[in-house]
Amino acid sequence: MPEGIETADPKRATRKTRTGEVISSGMNKTIVVQSITRVPHAKFGKIVKQKKKFYAHDEENKAKTGDTVRIMETRPLSKLKRWRLVDVVAK
Repeated sequence: MPEGIETADPKRATRKTRTGEVISSGMNKTIVVQSITRVPHAKFGKIVKQKKKFYAHDEENKAKTGDTVRIMETRPLSKLKRWRLVDVVAK
């Protein structure tokens, strides 16, 4: 998955972005995004998948389960939410 850094405002520090699949959208204005990173195993060198879940803010409830989305780092919005939805890449 492509991962990058974007800037919302030139005065601010760069913010991390992630691309992943929505695995849950049942909560109001919140989605759970699973990002998969492929890295070589430290000892054996085999490529293994690392999965990480991110809770993201979806103000308009436009992302549904199964969509591919791009999320960006933001200030803490709740106990678990530190990311916000940027756009829906694919339905």
